[in-house]
Amino acid sequence: MDKLADELRSSANEKPRPQSRKVVCLAVVLIAALGFYHRGSWTPGNRKFETALDSNVSPYGRFPVPNDPFRFIPCTSTSLPPPLDDPHPEASWAKLFDPKPTHWNWGKSKSNETHESLTDPYAGRGIFLCGYVDVPLDYTNKSDSRIARLAVTKFQVSGLAPTGSCSSAGKKSERTIVIEPGGPGGSGTSMAWRAAEDVTERLSEGAFDVLGWDPRGVNTSLPAISCFPYDADRDRWALLRSQAREVSPSPRAQLEFVDAFYESTFRACWQRQGDLSRFVSTAFVARDLEEIRKALGEDELTGYLVSYGTGIGQTYANMFPDSVGRMILDGTEYVRDHRLVGGFGWTALDNGTDAWHDGFLGECLNAGPEHCALAKPRQGENATVAELEIRLQSLLQSLIERPIPGYRESSGPSLITYTRLVDSLYSAMYNARTWPALAKMLYDLENGNSTLATEFLDEWEYDPTLPCTSTRKKPSGSDELGIMVICSDSYDAHQPDGLDWWDDLWANMTSKSWIAGNTRFHSVFPCRHFSDYWPRPADVYRGDLNNTLKNPVLLIAETYDPATPLRNGRRLLNEMGKNARLIAHHGYGHSSRDSSNCTDSIARGFILRGELPEEAETACFADEKPYLYGVTGRSGLASTPDWDPVVDWREHVAEMTLWR
Repeated sequence: MDKLADELRSSANEKPRPQSRKVVCLAVVLIAALGFYHRGSWTPGNRKFETALDSNVSPYGRFPVPNDPFRFIPCTSTSLPPPLDDPHPEASWAKLFDPKPTHWNWGKSKSNETHESLTDPYAGRGIFLCGYVDVPLDYTNKSDSRIARLAVTKFQVSGLAPTGSCSSAGKKSERTIVIEPGGPGGSGTSMAWRAAEDVTERLSEGAFDVLGWDPRGVNTSLPAISCFPYDADRDRWALLRSQAREVSPSPRAQLEFVDAFYESTFRACWQRQGDLSRFVSTAFVARDLEEIRKALGEDELTGYLVSYGTGIGQTYANMFPDSVGRMILDGTEYVRDHRLVGGFGWTALDNGTDAWHDGFLGECLNAGPEHCALAKPRQGENATVAELEIRLQSLLQSLIERPIPGYRESSGPSLITYTRLVDSLYSAMYNARTWPALAKMLYDLENGNSTLATEFLDEWEYDPTLPCTSTRKKPSGSDELGIMVICSDSYDAHQPDGLDWWDDLWANMTSKSWIAGNTRFHSVFPCRHFSDYWPRPADVYRGDLNNTLKNPVLLIAETYDPATPLRNGRRLLNEMGKNARLIAHHGYGHSSRDSSNCTDSIARGFILRGELPEEAETACFADEKPYLYGVTGRSGLASTPDWDPVVDWREHVAEMTLWR
């Protein structure tokens, strides 16, 4: 065997003729296989793969590779960007490289087996790579040397190639799909973890890499925007400041309380972080996106930007029209609204209630009691939508008058309150796949059983069973970050004097939409105090949205989207003209998550080949109806003994946290 290995090495060292390249590559593979076999590190029976005899040597070489602008290393649990005060950040980052592939985060295993997989069990699997890129904190002031350090995570579809291999693995794809989930405050790196493999399959048949980034101030990017020392400090005020207008004995007194709270919060932001809030506007995020495109080394940006991400995309496209490649804006905002006082809050109120009435209730009755608990007949009579709406409004009204007691083993006594329940109902309109679980919870609550409701709503993350620690956990800052972005983008809108105007706005929004009015109001009300501390952001975009682009963009807007209604997409299309095409996606939930082969086919043709419909607007319809996703017979989730609605709901909560 050693003699055969020597002969193969000799053949491999000869200068190969073009027609013998495959033979030489096969020889290299056989050499590797023989080497591992000879050392006892691999056997054909179990295909066990060890990194190397030396545990400090990776079979894929060292990371980061020279001249990589993102400084990518294979992701592990320690792959967090170095702090801004680190005098040698690149050296500190390089020390985080773990040479053991068993510790890395790989993509799903693919079933097709090649000769490479005989020596490399990770062959054919994508790899998650973590990195960061430094950008100016203030693009408008070259004398300001401060930076923002943006965390990035890339899913590289080709995986990695072992050192010395002739494999085509380990190379970046022709295009990179840049993703951002919205917010403001949504984490692109978290979206990459959860969805990158699905995104590349959906939009490019697995051909293109996917990169997510944390916008400045968000998640692991630095500096983080957080105005509280610990999350618990924020939590103690959360229930008081978010109380719904309907349960306030004096709405005006509640408004005064919330106004004082945000005045205090903005002062804390100024005391703790100074002028950082001047540098988080959407215009700055768009500039960061252009730096990411440059670092990718691609002539134009390929992107899938969702929700508030579409606001970033609209701003980016009109600030950098010559850099626009194949960009999809899904769940379309209309950023002109965000330049108005309260504009971020009042643009989608009716869609939330329409999704409740036509979707949650109407589709429940269409699906029937086998699939939706609320559709069960009462006194032998089938319910109507009107009757179901009256029943549930009666339940909600009772909560205004008195919360329902609950109990949870892990946390003890609890209360089902109007505010918490309505907030949860609104969040569920973002994702119709939660509706069977939500219907079961409401059905139980109607019938005096608060067990599910308590499990759904009692979500405080504090865990008293964990030991105390002397190390300080970094507080999450996305709550304050989102406020700062919204307020920056509307900083120059005329602010009404006093609270009377805001009191009227709150009343108007909650009367127009009981399900969305409170939540949307509280997203904009804090801006009353923004200019007291930061009179002018360093940069905002106030231009038109119809600049001539290098390539048109594809807009996707949904009929029952509770946050970004179809009319947003149509208004944006009307302004962009020939620079855009629109898919009117007929379905439920936020963005095009209510899957449609029609929508996916157009989106995939655009990302892969640059193809777009000739018509300005194309109608597409969801493939399935709510409560009936994946159902082939009469039996559904509601009648399945092992179905756990709590699991479904917590998956939804985790996703909402990602999307902010």
